[in-house]
Amino acid sequence: MADMVPMKVEARPGVGKGAARAARRAGYVPGVIYGAGEDPTSIQILGSQLLKTLQQGGFYTTMFELDVDGDKHRVIPKAMQKNLLNGLPTHVDFLRLKRGATVTIEVPVEFENEKASPGLEQGGVLNVVRHAVEVEVLATAMPDTFTIDLTGYEIGDSINASAIALPEGAAFTITDRDFTVATIASPAGMGGASEDESDETTETTEMGPDITVDQEGADPKPD
Repeated sequence: MADMVPMKVEARPGVGKGAARAARRAGYVPGVIYGAGEDPTSIQILGSQLLKTLQQGGFYTTMFELDVDGDKHRVIPKAMQKNLLNGLPTHVDFLRLKRGATVTIEVPVEFENEKASPGLEQGGVLNVVRHAVEVEVLATAMPDTFTIDLTGYEIGDSINASAIALPEGAAFTITDRDFTVATIASPAGMGGASEDESDETTETTEMGPDITVDQEGADPKPD
């Protein structure tokens, strides 16, 4: 994950649908910051600024420092409403975090160096058992993806969680075994392998990853 991303936003005058529509007419996307035992804060973000941020990718696994007219909030995006016709954001929710808070999040898994895998070069098939793995990690160290190096893997090999380099202090939520993430299957095994382990009608809501936040013991004081 990149460093915490600063973003300037404005306090939104008024609440309710009328105030939200007024913000949109002025080119802003209305939003709210909530959580950490504090009152919700109504905000508005310049639409062009939010779109630029979305285009950079990794929005839901990025920690932002929102500057609301000089008042700074550490947050992660939680949900976004979009217009069904044009796909543009119409409202965004941010979850406020205390310093030191940890999150439990599913992180996508990617693979590299396929050509360096003898098994794949011999016609084997990469059979992905888990496209994402769940980890507990500091909110300030959320990874966008995990990348597994396939160098050296042969047909019949299992690629386990231990092949993933975790950020410092992070841990898998599955702790009782080195669980399987993928296998290198023979072409005849292409059938798949399973791990051995027992607001408006014109809007749609896009949720971020299922993130569980642990604020217990986190330092509520600002830097």
